[in-house]
Amino acid sequence: MKHESNVQPIEQTSEKPVCKLDKFFGVTKAGSTIRTEIVAGIVTFLAMAYILTVNPNQFFYAGTSDPRWASVFMATAFGAIIGTLLMAFLAKLPLAQASGMGLNSMVGTVIGGGVGAFSTYVFEFTLANAMLMVLISGIIFMLLSVITIKGVSLRQKLFEGIPAGIKTAIPVGIGLFIAYIGMQNAGFIVTNGYTQVGMITFSNWELQTINWAAGTQTTPATAIVMLIGLVAIAILSHLKVKGAVIIGILVATLVGIPFGVTNLEVVAGKVDGITWKFWENFETFFTGEVFLAPFKGGFDFPEGSLFTIIMIIISMSMIDMFDTMGTCVGCCSAAGLLDENGTPRNYAQIMYADSIATCTGALLGTSTVTTFVESGSGIAEGGKTGLTALSTAVMFFLAIFALPLFAMIPSAATASALVYVGVLMMKNIKNVDFSDIRIAVPAFLAIALMPLAYSITTGIGMAILSYVVISILCFVCELVRYAITKKEEHKPVWNVSVITIIISLLFCVYFFVPVTL
Repeated sequence: MKHESNVQPIEQTSEKPVCKLDKFFGVTKAGSTIRTEIVAGIVTFLAMAYILTVNPNQFFYAGTSDPRWASVFMATAFGAIIGTLLMAFLAKLPLAQASGMGLNSMVGTVIGGGVGAFSTYVFEFTLANAMLMVLISGIIFMLLSVITIKGVSLRQKLFEGIPAGIKTAIPVGIGLFIAYIGMQNAGFIVTNGYTQVGMITFSNWELQTINWAAGTQTTPATAIVMLIGLVAIAILSHLKVKGAVIIGILVATLVGIPFGVTNLEVVAGKVDGITWKFWENFETFFTGEVFLAPFKGGFDFPEGSLFTIIMIIISMSMIDMFDTMGTCVGCCSAAGLLDENGTPRNYAQIMYADSIATCTGALLGTSTVTTFVESGSGIAEGGKTGLTALSTAVMFFLAIFALPLFAMIPSAATASALVYVGVLMMKNIKNVDFSDIRIAVPAFLAIALMPLAYSITTGIGMAILSYVVISILCFVCELVRYAITKKEEHKPVWNVSVITIIISLLFCVYFFVPVTL
């Protein structure tokens, strides 16, 4: 059964391309303009630029005081540049790549860094060990992308094994997840001792825990700045103003100045770890332990840690594979870039770009480079081609030399764009078939668990597991009823593919096999 696309196909035009760049990316053919693509790329960058400072903070508990912090920042920037350029020139889609959230915190827990300040595993792994694990997971990715069966890669086979109903629900869950990330970044949703999470108390202005180095801002002011940015984007979008998202981000940044949310000291270079002396960062990066880390002691694993290493690599592979699949479906759906089967266009090229970027990122010294859900912010701005991704890559390159300037834009400002993207992606819920309970329950789990479990992979995994279990048990019950009644209308139909069962078994390993045996 073919998946019904929830968006209209890209509008094809008969206009001639205005330049070679237009012709190469097919901008005019896609019904877009060079200006729109460039603006969309800038918006995508602004929405995901936080990764430049957040990523090294996930690695090292000491933050900018760790001597490796600047090198991981450089590795993060280079990983984003290379990964996004691959997406621009191979897949020619408006998707950006960088070190994935969740995957970087996993590296932090492996090496005993990040907010945990200790490893969650019984073994003491080094940064080099962790980067080698990331590299191996990237090689596995690449093999899955290269090895084909009847012209179809194994990764695409796995994607096709996801039931159509769950594919339809994935963009909705991702939309909620994106909005949730934005609300957390702005301090609008905070930790609650009774309900685990809750909305910040606007009446309590004594909450002024702002840590610029760690990227945390827990104050009503940041939430208000985000809401102002969101309202500005909504109004501008309603009025059909071009560049509504980026204008909204800039409005929120300006509003953040009197609120004390926009940190002007960053531009002056007065914040630790933020400097205009980029040449010092280059020297530290290429001569330190981060660059080519897998070959600087990466093979010196702790004795008896083999099974733990295998499970960590499997976990990394599963997270990257299904995060990328889910993100691409969600973002390409919003841009009208799905085929009649619900598969993103140029899917094979997307997988090549992703797997190569993961391997490259590990060699540079950063965690798994994957497709970012924040790509949806640029797509919401009108991005439809690889020129959007190219623009984002250029912005990451400039960020290396002008980090203080880009770091000035607060996460609360970019959070408004993320929440707005979540709003746009919610429209996909109308295409979820809730009339069939075998689809309704898995679809609901996919939608609910992505934000609640803070993982796209968890949402997809539990959705597929529940789909397989419910479908098999329903088939058995229908088979028994048919054996008793012998009525033709009760004859059961097997609707679970072999690939879906294989995927569910992989998720069983991912969810239930401990990594410390």
